[in-house]
Amino acid sequence: MRTEFSRLQVRGFRHLRDLDLPLAPLNVLIGANGVGKTSVLEVMSLLAASADGHLQEAISSAGGLSSLVTHDRKEAMRVTLTMPVSSHEPIEYELSLLLGGLGYGIPVERLTQRRPNLKAKDRDPFFKYIDSKGSDISYFDAEAHKLVRPTWEHKPLETSLSQVPKMFREPEHFREVLASSTLYHALDVAPRAPVRLPQAMRPAALPGRDGEDLVSCLYFLRETARDRFEAVEDALRVALPNFERMDFPPVAAGSLTMAWKERHYTQPLYAHQLSEGTLRFLWLVTLLQSPGLPTVTLIDEPEVSLHPEMLRLLSGLFREAATRTQLVVATHSERLVRFLDPSELIVCDLDESGGTAVTRASELDLDAWLKEYSLDQLWGLGRLGGRA
Repeated sequence: MRTEFSRLQVRGFRHLRDLDLPLAPLNVLIGANGVGKTSVLEVMSLLAASADGHLQEAISSAGGLSSLVTHDRKEAMRVTLTMPVSSHEPIEYELSLLLGGLGYGIPVERLTQRRPNLKAKDRDPFFKYIDSKGSDISYFDAEAHKLVRPTWEHKPLETSLSQVPKMFREPEHFREVLASSTLYHALDVAPRAPVRLPQAMRPAALPGRDGEDLVSCLYFLRETARDRFEAVEDALRVALPNFERMDFPPVAAGSLTMAWKERHYTQPLYAHQLSEGTLRFLWLVTLLQSPGLPTVTLIDEPEVSLHPEMLRLLSGLFREAATRTQLVVATHSERLVRFLDPSELIVCDLDESGGTAVTRASELDLDAWLKEYSLDQLWGLGRLGGRA
């Protein structure tokens, strides 16, 4: 069984008033502005920060918990994430955050796994790795074979998940997977953005959230995973017919730049001369071909600055990457939707309470419609929902 999350449940996070979202290897969220697509990515990114010991920093960067909770809602924000475990019952993680004065507290945090072959005399159906309620912190000690209190100075604004000693294999793996989950927003391509500048020559398994390691990653791919580097160049040749190849000349001790060779030109172009769409497509293709992809990859608005033909290629790259990482993507692009399958598409709307409601397109009765219309046309006609 491949590692991925199977279900995300959220209460009280922005428009996610009461979300229950089953997850697949590839999940593309569509819908109008303000229906909660990006909130799904952000709440998963917040969970990743919490598992990595940076919950306080993430909440502070977002403007405090008051900026994250559902408007006019006073109860705690609660997030539950489920991950199947091979040959065992799924692991479930629950985290609640509550406004308190100028800050926040963690009233409930649990990491549990349903017990197999439960006998009638057993009152509690769950094995508890972490069971914390406010300041009453407890975790399962493998040597003592029971829940114990921390023997270290526990940071009250960080999760127990990020602080307990190494746990059993399954919960430790859950923590590592969650902590590695990475959110990618639209790439900064301003004139002095990191992606346009020379970069240090170092092993880089990913191009970086801001493209700060794009050149290093491409060089690393060329030297260590030639097939993936060639796949990047092949995608570029299809999307940009004048493209020939990339080289990586040194510009100073330990620094590389990217030389972009096109037909009809004797001299190469460099990163600072490439168009916004070209740079963003190169960054996305490199990301999706990278062998260092985390177990969960979150991408917001990949269509920014891209030509429609690039979106056709991007859909195929998503599908291939989803065999190696769980992809959750938020988009407004009807053109990208055209190249997806209904099972890959999640339609987001607002329900009567103003909260996000989600429906996987494969659950809709579309077979007859798809004989005459493409998926993006059905979205435009309002047959999928997800319109303002």
